[in-house]
Amino acid sequence: MTITENVPGTSTAASAASTVPASAGVVPAQRAHGRTPAGGRERLVVVGNGMAGMRAVEEILARHGGDLFDITVFGDEPYGNYNRILLSNVLAGADTEDEIFLNTPEWYAENGIRLRAGARVTGLDRYARVVTIEDGAVAPYDKLIIATGSRSFIPPIKGLAGPDGRLPGGVFAFRTIDDCRAMIGFAEGRRTAAVIGGGLLGLEAARGLQTYGLEVHVIDAAPTLMNQQLCAEAGGILRRGVEELGITVHPGARTAQILLADDETGHETDDQTGGDAGGGTGESAGLGRAVGLEFADGSRLDVDMIVVAAGIRPNVDIGLRGGLTVERGIVTDDQMRSVDDPDIYVVGECAQHRGQVYGLVAPLWEQATVLAEHITGSDLDAAYHGSKTATKLKVAGVAVAAMGLKDAEHPDDEVVRFVEPRRGVYKSVIIRDGKLVGATLLGDTAKSASLIQAFDNGLPLPDERLQLLFDIGLPAAEVGAAEMADDAQVCNCNGVSKGKIVACVKGGMKTVPGVMNATRAGKGCGSCKLLVKEIVEWAADGEVEEDLSANWYVPGVPLDKPALMAAVRERNLRSVSAVFAALAPDGKEDAASKMALTSLLRIVWGSDFIDERDGRFINDRVHANIQKDGTFSVVPMIAGGVTSPDELRRIADVAEKYDVPMVKITGGQRIDLLGVRKEDLPKVWADLDMPSGHAYGKSFRTVKTCVGKDFCRFGVGDSTALGVAIEQRYHGLESPGKLKLAVNGCPRNCAEGLIKDVGVVAIDGGRWEIYIGGAGGAHVRKGDLLATVGSPEEVMMLTGRFLQYYRENAKWLERTYTFVPRVGIEKIRAVIVDDAEGIAADLDARIQESIDAYVDPWLEREQPATAGQFRTSLPLITLPQVPVR
Repeated sequence: MTITENVPGTSTAASAASTVPASAGVVPAQRAHGRTPAGGRERLVVVGNGMAGMRAVEEILARHGGDLFDITVFGDEPYGNYNRILLSNVLAGADTEDEIFLNTPEWYAENGIRLRAGARVTGLDRYARVVTIEDGAVAPYDKLIIATGSRSFIPPIKGLAGPDGRLPGGVFAFRTIDDCRAMIGFAEGRRTAAVIGGGLLGLEAARGLQTYGLEVHVIDAAPTLMNQQLCAEAGGILRRGVEELGITVHPGARTAQILLADDETGHETDDQTGGDAGGGTGESAGLGRAVGLEFADGSRLDVDMIVVAAGIRPNVDIGLRGGLTVERGIVTDDQMRSVDDPDIYVVGECAQHRGQVYGLVAPLWEQATVLAEHITGSDLDAAYHGSKTATKLKVAGVAVAAMGLKDAEHPDDEVVRFVEPRRGVYKSVIIRDGKLVGATLLGDTAKSASLIQAFDNGLPLPDERLQLLFDIGLPAAEVGAAEMADDAQVCNCNGVSKGKIVACVKGGMKTVPGVMNATRAGKGCGSCKLLVKEIVEWAADGEVEEDLSANWYVPGVPLDKPALMAAVRERNLRSVSAVFAALAPDGKEDAASKMALTSLLRIVWGSDFIDERDGRFINDRVHANIQKDGTFSVVPMIAGGVTSPDELRRIADVAEKYDVPMVKITGGQRIDLLGVRKEDLPKVWADLDMPSGHAYGKSFRTVKTCVGKDFCRFGVGDSTALGVAIEQRYHGLESPGKLKLAVNGCPRNCAEGLIKDVGVVAIDGGRWEIYIGGAGGAHVRKGDLLATVGSPEEVMMLTGRFLQYYRENAKWLERTYTFVPRVGIEKIRAVIVDDAEGIAADLDARIQESIDAYVDPWLEREQPATAGQFRTSLPLITLPQVPVR
């Protein structure tokens, strides 16, 4: 039995930052026959780079599979493996995209795994033993793992999708990082949203959209929210809790059609052709834009955007094309092999085992373990017998745990129920023949661990049944942790048992974060962190140690930032490899530390920094922002948002010359050229003849300005000139997090200076207010007033001094809106304005050194840093289209 979290699809993503040659392991079809193992190893091809597929690979590597197999991974998305469970956190702004990735590009390279970013596998020839990639190239295999996961289900509602499955403008599926990005970008400035689907994902999407100030409606065809997990009474209590959050629920509402408006006129159109249940997000040419929903009873709801969260369907196309047995999923045996081919394994949401398809995480982990045992020969008798599943999660802030039956099914089923609607609490257990066969906890899940243990192992139940729902004279919580069985599941998301946590502690790890990192317990949705802490404290017998690594600037070097910077200066360490050699334990390099160290060394040494390109992310290696299709975004510098007819002509000429798919005005008053091919980047930069706008890096990006006093009748200061001057002086400077600034010509805040990393506001009397630590994203924060000064020169000086203080003292990826409250505005004001620590002159001098050392990265167009810096990577496999026999 397992505790699990719902997963909205399984990723087939691969990292676009792989350093493995794109052609490795891929051959034309006519050369694919016969076995050609690398170094005696068999060729293992994995189709799907998501949570299930990569868990299977991790389990294989743990059984010395790297010595047995030459591994190649294909995936649809141009990213690494990420945790889809946390996509709702990304939507709500609780997590960043970086925080949900599970396997970095370096992890693949270190384990000898070839990545194929954005390479969709479209065919399978079991007789030739090859898979076909979308461009016609093929990859041979000796063993194949299919882990293609699932896709969003798009209900057959009129107007919801075009004939090709594409969605109209303003309609979004919710399955990928790109879906999140599209939803976040579209939500800004909108007023009303509808979410189709009242399950877990729909409710989380609704809660996330509220973050952007939208009025949100949940449209649920079922009469009960989360009807797969909750009975009608519990669903009613959940609905009241959700509506108290300001979300309007429409239970039992059947959507008849999506109302569309013409893209250009904005008028509603009757051309609302229904489509296949496909995927995709954003505006599709010719389909119009969604403006509302019409229900089966004829009523309508006007909205600005629609999110579809109506469930998932297994991705089984490759199985169908390969002639495998497919029902709901690809049918497998107990070793997770296709019932038709012993060399083809299937894992995750696309697999059907004994009639069941699992859309939860922990069964996927159990499947991956059995698969790895069998494919490596570690245990040829390993078998998967199915999973008893339970869910423990938070839905729109409401705690929910559910397992087994939600309602009694037999006349003699024993039911114990406690309901307190005012507090939003519902508890019930269903008992049959003395065994727990179902339980639901809503609003209070304190007893979930013991109930799951009883449900899992068929444990005897107390005669006093209320003890199942309440602590009535029971031992304290820490004794409860001691009494948990070793095989009791603790972490839903990563399949970690109590025994594994205890073993980690007994093995010498005595810090809670250390145990979490070593076992991955608590690294998914986070709902089990308290229980993990209790188990660690119990297992350590009160000897829990403080986690000193929590203060390290990077995980691979045991020093906090001030000590690290001092050591770098004292020992003259000018490259990332030199830092590892001198300061890391045993001189071992740590891939997760490289980007942060690269940034820090560039701050310390400026032009004397020794650049090692493997310490940079793909965006920083090519000075452009990679997009989901592997092309890039180019944003030239337009200081203060002020441009000229000549610059605009050049931008237009470049867009036409290089067939740029989209030219877009950004929120930072710049122009974004989206869809530029990697090999075209140097030529685009040369033809633009404009500096980089640094829209891709952790650096000073832009200064947004209003028109100021020259044109605006409310302006009291020349905000435009000051904003241009600030950007021209500091643009592109490396920093721990991105920096966005603004200058307002009056307190009306048209340039949004009050919610920027640094914001300057002109006030009467020729004075300027300087605000720091503002935020205008998912969580809005007004900046703190640093100082009021009497001249633009003072603004320039204090801005630079604060930026340098932030650069030297902030944690990696810590934005100013976190840094300022952490340090405290009083201390920062004392250091920056009053020079209380006597370092103001040093800060001024060091930022001037960085300014003097700055070189426009787009000048690398004339002399690339590496031979392959701008070599094309898309299509990733450039071979003639040869049909598979």
